This record gives sequence, C-alpha cells and structure tokens, in this order.
Amino acid sequence: MPTAIIDGISTRYEVLGSGPPLLMFAPAGFDASMEKWRTTGVYTRVRPLDHLPENYSCIIFDRRETGASGGRVERITWAHYVAQGKGLLDHLGHSKAHLMGGCMGCSPVMAFGVMHPDMVKSMVLYWPVGGAKYRINTHQRFVQHLAYVNEHGLEKVAALVRDTGKTFGEDPRGGLWAQVIRNDPAFAETYAKQNVEQYKLIVTAIARTLFDRDTSPGAEPEDLMQLQIPALVVPGRDASHATSAARYVEECLPKAEYWDVPPAEQTEATACPRILTFLNSIAA
Repeated sequence: MPTAIIDGISTRYEVLGSGPPLLMFAPAGFDASMEKWRTTGVYTRVRPLDHLPENYSCIIFDRRETGASGGRVERITWAHYVAQGKGLLDHLGHSKAHLMGGCMGCSPVMAFGVMHPDMVKSMVLYWPVGGAKYRINTHQRFVQHLAYVNEHGLEKVAALVRDTGKTFGEDPRGGLWAQVIRNDPAFAETYAKQNVEQYKLIVTAIARTLFDRDTSPGAEPEDLMQLQIPALVVPGRDASHATSAARYVEECLPKAEYWDVPPAEQTEATACPRILTFLNSIAA
C-alpha cells in the first residue's frame, strides 16, 4: 500500500474508485486507521466504501499516530490533522476535493474548511463527535495515561504497548502514540528516553485544547458561521456522538443540510444514496 511523507511523517493511504476526489478522515477517534470505515460502529452497517468509489476517487488514509502511519511527540492540534490531509491532496495533485469525516474525523474536516476553504467543494459530516459525556470520557482517557506515566515512567509505557498490542482507544494507559511505538522501534527508543515532565505538559495540552467544549470540537463557531461550503450533517445518538453536537454543527454552517434520520434508520440502503445525492448535487 502506498505511503506519502507529509511534514516528515509517513502516511499510509489508498485511493479507491474513480471520479472527483473525496478525502475521507476516518472514524474511531485515536484509532482512526483507514480500515475503520469498514470495521467499526455504524460504518459496518452503512458500508460507504462499497458505494462511494463507484462515483468518486475515495482517498482513505491512516491518521497520523494510527494504523501504519507515523507520528511525532508534539502538541497536536486540529491544524496538524488538517496539514496531513492537505499534504495528501497535494501529494496526489488535487487542488480541490470533497471532504468526508466520520466520528472524530468530522473535526479536522471542519477545521480544514476554515483553514483552506478554497480547497473544499463540500463536507460530509457523519456522526460528529461531541457532547458533555464525550468530553468527560475523552479527558478521562488522558488522565488514565498520565497516571500510568507518573507511576511507571515512559519506558514502562513502551513496554506495555508492545506486550498488549492495544491502541489508545483500547487501553488508555498506552497513550496516543501506542501504534507508532509498536510499529517503529527507533521511535519507541526515543519515546522512552524523552523528558517525562515535558511529555506530561504536551499530553495535558492536547487533551485541554482538542476537547475544549461540550459540543463538537474542531473549529470556532464564528469561523464556521462564515463558511460558504455546502455540508451534509448526519446525526449520531450515543455517549460519543450526541445529537446536540450534530445540531450545533448544522446551526453554525450556513449551507448545511441536516439529515434528520435516527441512527437505526441509517442503513446501507438509505445512507449511501443520501450521501451520493448530496455529493452529486455539488458536482453538478
């Protein structure tokens, strides 16, 4: 499978189908590998990769720090995820594309629209993350990781990741660089030897600034309200994807269409045609 080096970090990606480019930011939080479009949550039922490539060049990729992509210990912001997506479009020679995000992938899509509006033809925001429970639970994951670091140190974190083989989503103790530690021995060695106090500051800042609100994060509402990008918002309804977060996104985006369908009725037979109808209306 091909890779691209973006800002010094390796990105694993794949292009499925043909037609106008559709850059897809994967679901599953900090476990957002490209496979999650087929194997996690609502997407196992909706099966977008079985249908969207019939009309679009679907660009799927492992978000940095997940899957087989690389990573770097730094204070990651939504802008870092945007830079990865933009770098991939540049690598493939696309100056403009449709964007689709699932779950936490919706946040970098919105940030992308704010940062590079001229590059974005439309946005599909499927189950935006958000809500008070999501913020609280996500912060708790970082707390669990930092507690393990405080008690055992970074060498033990690296050893834990190698022993368990689990991601940050599966075992928060291993932290959000777990995949890179397991995939890259050189990174793991450097990771274990870094200054632990500086590391804790970085991790604390990531949690505080990425997940800073009780609704959908990613971009400031005042910036979203100025976007003239067509958007399709599809609501979830659980502890990580509050319906209120999807409604908030609809409220902030002037050209948003809200698909007011409960999750149980979002199926392969209903969701994929709705997404394609939206995308085709923009392409036309």
